[in-house]
Order: sequence, then structure tokens, then C-alpha cells
Amino acid sequence: MPELPEVETVRRGLASRLESFIIQSVEVCRDRAIASPGGPFLFVEALQGTRVGAWKRRGKYLIANLHASTDELSTDGIADAGLWGVHLRMTGQFQWHPEPSSTCRHTRVRFWNPEGQELRFVDLRSFGEMWWVPPGEPAEHIMTGLKTLGPEPFDDAFSAAYLKQKLKGSSRSIKAALLDQAVVAGAGNIYADESLFASGIAPQTRAGSLSLQQLQQLREALVQVLEISIGVGGTTFSDFRDLEGVNGNYGGQASVYRRTGQSCSRCGGTIQREKLAGRSTHWCPGCQH
Repeated sequence: MPELPEVETVRRGLASRLESFIIQSVEVCRDRAIASPGGPFLFVEALQGTRVGAWKRRGKYLIANLHASTDELSTDGIADAGLWGVHLRMTGQFQWHPEPSSTCRHTRVRFWNPEGQELRFVDLRSFGEMWWVPPGEPAEHIMTGLKTLGPEPFDDAFSAAYLKQKLKGSSRSIKAALLDQAVVAGAGNIYADESLFASGIAPQTRAGSLSLQQLQQLREALVQVLEISIGVGGTTFSDFRDLEGVNGNYGGQASVYRRTGQSCSRCGGTIQREKLAGRSTHWCPGCQH
């Protein structure tokens, strides 16, 4: 599943490609891709004729501002046409098609501008979702998953003190806690493993037993690992692709993830793998305690 760096990479691609993109027509190829009230019919009716504005990311969600396309392309008098929300889930990806091309059977939603250029949403597993949020409606009222998200890793609110309070008395593993989107928004399996290695904390450690200093080290490690991955466009370890069909380069820099049986770059020990919180977890017993 795409994690924060991959979703941020997609956000940047959408922001670049779809600046002032006018949605002339929309085709929903699979109804279940639309999760907002009113289903595909209202989604198509609402988005057709709008102009795409700024894109933002919240956790693993993407949200675009929509404006009436009849407005002048200026900052004055822009008519609000609501929000366009997206969750890629496991295998959802956007594709940019500047020229007409044949579709694959996993195509879920298609968007065209007046020049015939197409933004295509393809999803192998069909878990990805889209929403239209009416003007003036809070996004979390329609995209209900937003309600439970914890702070962003880069926000000041995500601090060692916050983690200490949030994890107080918790007997679950710190790996499970990092995967909980209510603890921190956007982190996932790959970057949880990598940040725990970087901070020297064993993934099996009870979350509530970590000291303030350990949590500070973990917070700094997670931020650093995410920043590095964003800088190289995400990971090579999933079905993730950006708008141009390219995946990221982080895989070559991973210290433990999917390196089971290989030598640790820090101590020379053997990287181990076990199941934690239902996910494969990679760690070095020599470096993580």
C-alpha cells in the first residue's frame, strides 16, 4: 500500500499536471470507486465543468479544491465547487495520457479536459475510493476516515511528549502503534521498520515502556526516513507508480525492509523477519533493543 512518501509524490504530480485542469467530462468505469453520497451519478455531475485547484495531502488521503471553470483564472471571485477526495488504498494509481490510448481492464475512473488529455485512475485491487464534498461541507463529514487521523509526522503536534501521552500504558508493540493512523497519519509498514532501525528500537518493544528520549529518537528517525523517501519519489517495494508510470528509488536505500537474511549495514548481523500486527516486520537483533 502506498505510504506517506508515495502519496506525497502523487500529490506533487497532480499539482503539477492538473494546474487549472478543466474537467470537461468524467466516466466512472466501476461504480464502487465512488464512495460519496449520491454515487457515480452525482460525482460525475458535480465534477464536470469544474476547474481543479490546489491539491493537499492528509495522511494517505488526497484532496483537491474545485472551482467553477467559468471563472477567470485569477484569485479574485473564485466560485467554490467543493472538494475532490481520493484514497489510493492498496493499488490505486493515476495515469496521465496526453493522447488517446486504449484502457486496461482495471481502469476505474477517467477524466478529460477540453484538449482531450486524460487523467486515468487505475486500480488492480479495486479498493481505491473517490469522493465529492459539496461546497461548505467539512471534508471529514463525507470522507469519514479523516476524523480518526493522528497528527502528520512533520507537524509540531507530533512530538515525543505527544507520543509519551498517547502510548501511556499501552502493551501493544511499538511497530503496531506506528501502523495506527490514529497515532500518526501516513506511516506504514516500510517506514515503520526503517525508522525503528534508525532509532535502535526493537519492533516488539511495548509502546508504553519507551522513554521520552527513545520516543524523541524515534520521532526524529521517522521524519528523516520519510523526508529521504519523498526526495527520491517513494519506494520501489510496491505497485506504486507516479503519473508518468515511474516508481520511486527508496528501495535501494532501505536498511532492513525486505532484507531478510542479509547482513546488517551497521553491525554485520543478520536481518530477521517476523509477523507483528499482521505485517511482516524486518529488524536487526544486534542493533535494535
